[in-house]
Amino acid sequence: MHATWAPHEKHGQLTAKGDLPDTVFAFPKQRKEPLTDAKHVRNAVARFDQVTDVSDEERALAFANIKKAAEHYDVELTETSWRDLGVHPQAHRKEAAAKALKTKRAHGTIKKTSAKAAATRKR
Repeated sequence: MHATWAPHEKHGQLTAKGDLPDTVFAFPKQRKEPLTDAKHVRNAVARFDQVTDVSDEERALAFANIKKAAEHYDVELTETSWRDLGVHPQAHRKEAAAKALKTKRAHGTIKKTSAKAAATRKR
């Protein structure tokens, strides 16, 4: 698979996701997982299996883009194939998040976190 990724850096300026060209994304068609620096490359690797509604060909292209960006930003990849990163997106993420929220509310950790956040905002 031929990578489409190309470096894009606006030094000294913050850029919005909409300002970035398609060539900066691991998944250019979906404009998912921007690869603008080493941190974003590592993040794309970690979240690779969370991207939904993409074909195997799009995953292969994304891995080629990640690999090219990793070389550019000196990020060491131990994976040699996109299949090493995970193939199955987490189909029940929303249900799992809802269950976690319910558990946190039951244990009272939501209230503690909210109170702490409110105290921080008052400062």
